[in-house]
Amino acid sequence: RIGEHDEPEFKVSDGYGIPTGIMGFSDVQVTDSAIYAVFHGTPFKEIARQSGKLPDGGKYIYVFSLKGEPLYKYVLDHYIYGIWVDEATKTIMATDVNNDQPILKFCFGSV
Repeated sequence: RIGEHDEPEFKVSDGYGIPTGIMGFSDVQVTDSAIYAVFHGTPFKEIARQSGKLPDGGKYIYVFSLKGEPLYKYVLDHYIYGIWVDEATKTIMATDVNNDQPILKFCFGSV
């Protein structure tokens, strides 16, 4: 979410900036052929309302061309934060901070 002059949306309360838009991207990896980004997409209002009951992280990986054009959107079965992409083996390694086994491996495309 972008404010009136391209700034993040927030309001000021007791001298603190409180975000009012959405939780956006948490990690980005640029490879030789694409940009991979973890996206949360959860409104800050919902995060505050649930008060710690929502899983932490994003369930989406957006893939963009090196010019920023959207290519793919992956919907995951886990909430993740960080990623490492290996395009040669078509795998994405990710961290899940909600799990005792925090390292996940996702396969995409065909090898």
